[in-house]
Amino acid sequence: MELIHFEGLLIGITTFLIIGLFHPLVIKAEYYWGTGCWWIFLVWGIAGVAVSALINNVFVSAVCGVFAFSSFWAIKELFEQKERVLKGWFPQNPKKKYPGKD
Repeated sequence: MELIHFEGLLIGITTFLIIGLFHPLVIKAEYYWGTGCWWIFLVWGIAGVAVSALINNVFVSAVCGVFAFSSFWAIKELFEQKERVLKGWFPQNPKKKYPGKD
């Protein structure tokens, strides 16, 4: 009997968890720091791509790749989150200045 390979399933679960982690991370980052922290996600993404390219283990390489491109996607989402806040869909940070706010 052949062994069952769980790598694909584990990569899928890990991808789901990473995406689930980035959702509140983007919301909190925009709330506390605004869109000015986009470069942090860029650095994370570049680092993830570099590590993914250098790691020999397929599972770890795939997870690093998912993390990298989730970081790149978070940059886009950070700016979209700002728009969602301005539309009133998410709370504004009272300590930050927003356009059109007194």
